[in-house]
Amino acid sequence: MRRDKHIRWLIAPALLLLAAGTLYPVIYAGYLSLLQWNWGSEAKFVGLRNFVRILSGSGFPKALFNTFYFAVFAVVIETLLGLGLALAINRIRIGAGLIRTLMILPLMVSGIAVSLIWKVMLDPTLGIVNYLLSLVGIPGPAWLGTVPTAMPSIIMIDTWWQTAFTFIILSSALKSLPAEPFEAARLEGATPFQTFRYVTLPMLKPVLITVIIFRTIDTLKVFDIIFGTTGGGPLRATESVQMLAYQTAFKSYRFGESAAIAVVFSLIILTLCILYLMIDTDDGEKA
Repeated sequence: MRRDKHIRWLIAPALLLLAAGTLYPVIYAGYLSLLQWNWGSEAKFVGLRNFVRILSGSGFPKALFNTFYFAVFAVVIETLLGLGLALAINRIRIGAGLIRTLMILPLMVSGIAVSLIWKVMLDPTLGIVNYLLSLVGIPGPAWLGTVPTAMPSIIMIDTWWQTAFTFIILSSALKSLPAEPFEAARLEGATPFQTFRYVTLPMLKPVLITVIIFRTIDTLKVFDIIFGTTGGGPLRATESVQMLAYQTAFKSYRFGESAAIAVVFSLIILTLCILYLMIDTDDGEKA
């Protein structure tokens, strides 16, 4: 008992610092969202006016739609690709370690660097992608410059960059699965698909859920690859919530509105997290 008390005193400073570092920005953002504060002017309390303005305008709903559109497609594609690659490479006996090492190389590149590299590659006149398409007689579009192709291009860039994350987690999970269920399935004459569906997938489910949660959180915060490629254009087709908050604060200098955008988006994400925890708790009780 005495030892536990000493441990609490030892970790108390770290917990206080963590709480201060976490709570202060949240409280300050909430306070700032109630002010009308432009660059160089005196802050003025306006209550909920900033929230009314962003919710009644077209910018925030459009950015919210873009963010979830990006998140859903990016997470689904990256998870499926990562799982497929993990299953395929798990069957390789020679060179699997080298392939895994090469697969995670994109993760070592920063988001801004990735966006600039792909911006050059997707350039309609100088980019290598359109050049390769021209070799087979296919005219390449302005990938990042037109509304129909801009968001799919951003999703493609993020897929190239972050599939490595889902792959390495799922590959490690596959290697840690016990061999006995697979041996039993083989003796029962199960096909590869049946083995995957009834043996592999149920055992991978906790890891898959974790991967999806991590990737969803990360994609909802998307900013760097949009900032480095389209800047939210064309015609706001790729403007995410984070990008809108940045533009509102540092280009329009409406800091109160920018804080209100961050607060509303945080509340939406918090609501989704609570709903997920409630569903997960119900499933656990039923099990």
